[in-house]
Amino acid sequence: MRFFHPMRFLKNRFSKWLQNRLPLTDRITLNQRNVYIIPTRAGLMLAVTLMVLLVASINYQLNLGYLLTFLLAGCSLVAMHVAHATLRGLTMHLIAPDACYMGDTAQFDIHLQNTRKRPRFGLVLAVEDTGHWVDTDVSAQASATVQLAFKPTRRGLQHLPTLMVQTLFPLGTFRVWAIWRPAAQVLVYPAPEIHPPPLPSHGADDGQQASQVMHTQGEPDGLRPYRRGDGLKTIVWKKVAKTGELVSREHVNLQTRTLVLDPELTQLNQIEAQLSRLCAWVLMAEKLGVRYGLRISGQNLAPANGLPHQQRCLQALALA
Repeated sequence: MRFFHPMRFLKNRFSKWLQNRLPLTDRITLNQRNVYIIPTRAGLMLAVTLMVLLVASINYQLNLGYLLTFLLAGCSLVAMHVAHATLRGLTMHLIAPDACYMGDTAQFDIHLQNTRKRPRFGLVLAVEDTGHWVDTDVSAQASATVQLAFKPTRRGLQHLPTLMVQTLFPLGTFRVWAIWRPAAQVLVYPAPEIHPPPLPSHGADDGQQASQVMHTQGEPDGLRPYRRGDGLKTIVWKKVAKTGELVSREHVNLQTRTLVLDPELTQLNQIEAQLSRLCAWVLMAEKLGVRYGLRISGQNLAPANGLPHQQRCLQALALA
């Protein structure tokens, strides 16, 4: 049975309202309008302690008590301004992540730029609601790079999650933070099938079963007289022992297959399972040097190979 938590409900509503007010951008400069500050638990305890010290000093007329109370209060006020200034004026730039497979972790870099003449200490960044914070310091008039990561929940093109940057510097009595909604997107490929079947021997092409084109070069026997420049590994030493003449083995090129992949070839019913198998076949065909094409969701990619062609096929699978 799930219990209703009013504070959690209000926090979620406030968070959604706040995020809807924030623009989507890959570059942000923090200022008074987007930096927030509240006292921490330690700060609240310090405030209670100062109140007790002040009441005791008034009651017993303790001059040293007044001194200690106002000294600590002054330090707290200075810490509040220092904490806010630690984030104010900081410029952050997000570098869009590369495409990843479903189930993998998408990693991206954030470039922090400090233009002022004082360093910024105790900065921590995180993807919202993950609880995994990455801390860094930025020297005066310098920059730093922080790497964050998250796990996409679905395939296709999706926005990066909301990011947070905060600091508790210098005393930990105030929490200063900012919320950032990146405009960058990450392309998530289907997760390749772990143990896929071999590549199909036929592929659908123009409504017919595509022919599996074979190209073979070289002599079938693979033997020829020795030629100057042939390597020692090509010499057939058994023939040399029998005939006394040098004989080399002719290089026979492997058969080059050409096929067009199609969801029907997977013999699966569920769409995600089909895409997973097609993804595995694309990777397998590229590794084996097979010329492969893809027909899915109205797209017809002609047979080819190479990294650009592989990326086009994976993108088509991701957006199917």
